[in-house]
Amino acid sequence: MKITIDDSSVYCYTNSRNIDSSKPSIVFIHGSGMDHTVWTLAARHFARHGNNVIAVDLPGHGRSTGAPLQSIPSMADWLEKVLDALEVEAAAVVGHSLGSLIALDFSARHAKRARALAMVGTIVPMPVSGAILDACKNNDHAAFDMLTQYGLSKRHQYGGNRSSGIWMVGSSLRLYERSQPGALYFDMNACNEYQNGLQSASAVECPVLMVLGSEDRLTPVRGTGPLQEAFHQPEVSVIQGAGHTLMMEAPNALLDALHRIL
Repeated sequence: MKITIDDSSVYCYTNSRNIDSSKPSIVFIHGSGMDHTVWTLAARHFARHGNNVIAVDLPGHGRSTGAPLQSIPSMADWLEKVLDALEVEAAAVVGHSLGSLIALDFSARHAKRARALAMVGTIVPMPVSGAILDACKNNDHAAFDMLTQYGLSKRHQYGGNRSSGIWMVGSSLRLYERSQPGALYFDMNACNEYQNGLQSASAVECPVLMVLGSEDRLTPVRGTGPLQEAFHQPEVSVIQGAGHTLMMEAPNALLDALHRIL
């Protein structure tokens, strides 16, 4: 489905269905340099279980046109415009990595529009190393290589995808390689500069779920303590053996976790 926001075309994957106002809605937000396809399995699953699903391509990503947005708050405000255009009053918001910060900021500042919040592969603050930022800024393929290497657990870099014939390393690299030049830098820099995450977490009123990978090297479980404390009684699910890219590495375990709140 394509809609128009701020004179730009926005693509939303809806499992080829129109939005039904009688059904609950779930929004899925991808991570840095990626697009809606990372959420295809989860979106299809929840669509078949009686929900409207809206897996967005952020501006300048995937099938959405326009320039990439450069801050987490601007992305959260853009998400509200998407809901307005689709005439969705409130939705559960699910985000991975960068998407988790967008979902957090949205749920805090647009509280009436968020009925539940799920943060996947997350940490607050979410600092990005200077080496990765420099490589992203220079459109250096090394950025794709580093993020792919650290985004997957060591075990899953050797295969093991439950979907036969899909190579996780190659799939991640291809997503980065087909991204618009500069998009990955703006995304990673937005993560690095977002400093209001803990304050936002303390303002969230809806139910909260955090889904973390025990082997995540980009947003390690051990660093999520301040975020867990900032929320009011969040549910935390740690998926054993999984790294940062949980949608690829542990799709079934992720679905089981998401069912607890969605």
